Amino acid sequence: MIGFTGNPLDRADALRHDAAALAAATVDWRARLLRLDGLMPGTTDDGRLAWTSMADLPDGAEPVLLGLDDGRPCFAAAIPGLRTDTAPAMRSPALMAALAALAPGEAAIYAAARSVLHWHARHGHCANCGTPTALFRAGWGRRCPHCHAEHFPRVDPVVIMIAENDGRALIGRGKGWPAGRYSALAGFLEPGESIEEAVAREVAEETGVRVGGVRYVASQPWPFPHAQLMLACIAEAEDDAITLDTNELEDAIWVPRAIVAQVLAGGEGPFVPPPPYAIAYTLLNAWVGEG
Repeated sequence: MIGFTGNPLDRADALRHDAAALAAATVDWRARLLRLDGLMPGTTDDGRLAWTSMADLPDGAEPVLLGLDDGRPCFAAAIPGLRTDTAPAMRSPALMAALAALAPGEAAIYAAARSVLHWHARHGHCANCGTPTALFRAGWGRRCPHCHAEHFPRVDPVVIMIAENDGRALIGRGKGWPAGRYSALAGFLEPGESIEEAVAREVAEETGVRVGGVRYVASQPWPFPHAQLMLACIAEAEDDAITLDTNELEDAIWVPRAIVAQVLAGGEGPFVPPPPYAIAYTLLNAWVGEG
């Protein structure tokens, strides 16, 4: 299963629109509150997500409905003043260890909670008139009391791709990454751009390599630092000369399929692969399988 997918909760859209039913859900004796330390997941001794009761909802916090677990309401707390600039970075060893231990479905619940809470923390004022906004739709929207504009959590699309040439994959290394780590290239889609155009542009900008045919592989929600949707693709390179954009990457290399397979299997090689919960790992495996 691709990391951060397979959320087992029923998102219960009808409940988001029913104020009375939502109020009843918050006082349901079965209701659970996701335990978080800021935006860091709280976990049990066996690495599962930690939950507590709604009695532990912090003062001043508002409940955000994550969904229903076989009818049991599950919430997260939107805390006013939550600092997102001190949230653990993706390369935090503690966060990476916690994510590696979570079951796929639980990682998906955490990703959804983190993304929506991060959005609330950074979008407390109306983008139209600047007035402080209030939660509605069970925490999946904010409404302005002044101009009545409604705002909803944003998801930013990102293309993530490898270019292939003569049985080799082009992978890159970002600045400040863990020692030896290489991964697929990635970049945000720009307005008025297709997925295929974004793939070609990003590969060319970061490495100078021109690509032609682009094929889609899979997608993944990615909650770091905020809600993104990773669109994984494989592109056919028209040349293999690398002209590195050092503002974006520290290095980029071509790696033969057999060596990629060897590294993914735990063997030695010229790079350390991305973690299994990252779609770059899935993408490399898919490319190896094509061979």
